[in-house]
Amino acid sequence: MLSVCGSLEDEAFVGLQKLNHPVNFPARAVLFNQETPVRHVFTVVHGVVRLYKLLPDGRRQIVGFALPGDFLGLALADGYGFCADAVTAVTVCRFSRDHFGDYADQHPQMLRRLHDMATHELALAQQQMVLLGRRDAEEKLASFLLGLQKRWARISGKSSVTIDLPMGRQDIADFLGLTIETVSRTLNRMARDKLIVIVPDGVRVMDAARLEAIASA
Repeated sequence: MLSVCGSLEDEAFVGLQKLNHPVNFPARAVLFNQETPVRHVFTVVHGVVRLYKLLPDGRRQIVGFALPGDFLGLALADGYGFCADAVTAVTVCRFSRDHFGDYADQHPQMLRRLHDMATHELALAQQQMVLLGRRDAEEKLASFLLGLQKRWARISGKSSVTIDLPMGRQDIADFLGLTIETVSRTLNRMARDKLIVIVPDGVRVMDAARLEAIASA
């Protein structure tokens, strides 16, 4: 998953407009499955996409959530490295992988932007490894909420104390390596401690400084 603010409005990607094919997916629809041949590159225009890997024992591990502006399918492997399905109704721009690659080869500024995004994506992956490591549930959840708040701010161009959570608590639990019961208890405890207020489809941050301190512990 690679993210670019402004998606195709980014100067390096404007020329892709003529190659894109808008596609709509209803909630819970599958965009692609793990290890199926990579034939398309996608960028999310509207909605949220759940990204997950299927483990040999049948369990799933959510590896991320793609938001508007995120690219999918840019890896060099022949097969997709994870599954992707729609959390909400989703609109994507879909490109032939071959055409996308040809365009990138002819536009050095786009290759530079892709390199920058890949570097950013590696940093996010490293942060996720730390997040799933030796941290307690409250620290994991605080980091997740603040990270999502920053991502929404990049998309909208402004920060908000309200954090949209279109994904369910089970999805959050699978992403953080917790149980759904632990996620629910931790959110409720944060609300009792006046760190957040739970609102429909999200939370509102009431004490950003304390939440940051917990996330940085």
